[in-house]
Amino acid sequence: MSRRPGNPARRFADGGSLPFVGSMHSKSRSSPLLSIGLLVVGAILLIGYLYSGSGGRTSDREALGNAEGGVSCTSEVQRAIPILKKAYGDSMRKVLHVGPDTCLAVSSLLKEEDTEAWGVEPYDLDDVSANCKSLVRKGLVRVADIKFPLPYRAKSFSLVVVSDALDYLSPKYLNKTLPELARVSADGLVIFSGHPGQQRVKVAEMSKFGRPAKFRSSSWWIRYFVQIGLQVNEPAIKKFEQASLKKSYKPACQVFHLQSHD
Repeated sequence: MSRRPGNPARRFADGGSLPFVGSMHSKSRSSPLLSIGLLVVGAILLIGYLYSGSGGRTSDREALGNAEGGVSCTSEVQRAIPILKKAYGDSMRKVLHVGPDTCLAVSSLLKEEDTEAWGVEPYDLDDVSANCKSLVRKGLVRVADIKFPLPYRAKSFSLVVVSDALDYLSPKYLNKTLPELARVSADGLVIFSGHPGQQRVKVAEMSKFGRPAKFRSSSWWIRYFVQIGLQVNEPAIKKFEQASLKKSYKPACQVFHLQSHD
């Protein structure tokens, strides 16, 4: 799926004739200068609307995500990096990110001091940027179907972070994928999952992911973790909550902290 549908067409319909113009020239056409002026004003208003609220820093990808009414948990990972560093400390030295748009997450992680990062894109790479192509060439990012065993040895990474990927898997595949993600981590597994009721573009989802996202509640996830033998990482949860409170950070996605397999 592409979670970035094309820009919706925006129409500016006339709300009726201009009163003062109609009173003066009810049967005459508007002057060319007036028409041009209205078009210019409309274009300025449209640009201002698209740019507002972004502070000049929101990417086109993030803007489109907001426009479609959904929240990108991969973008949320980027926001949460300072909080994760506080919660996990030295465990942030070697990180694997798994999920769509992993190039964005890996690029952000690589900017952190003393942090190495790799990424797995579970689906096709779309609209690949020059930076993403470079990450792929270096072997830092690869495409791999997470329904099958990951091409890494046990405990290859200190921390594994997953976003926008597990919501598209049925329990049949989660039974295999979650233990596999825990297997390749040494110090913990962090999952960023969508909130129940979030709206996504269903047609676009089906075109890439094969099925729409299943937004599950936190209670559903907790029960499922217990069912497949994964344990919650209580120390990490407390540190993450403390750091979030100190930084006034409120996640837009559900965040779960799990222990690695022994």
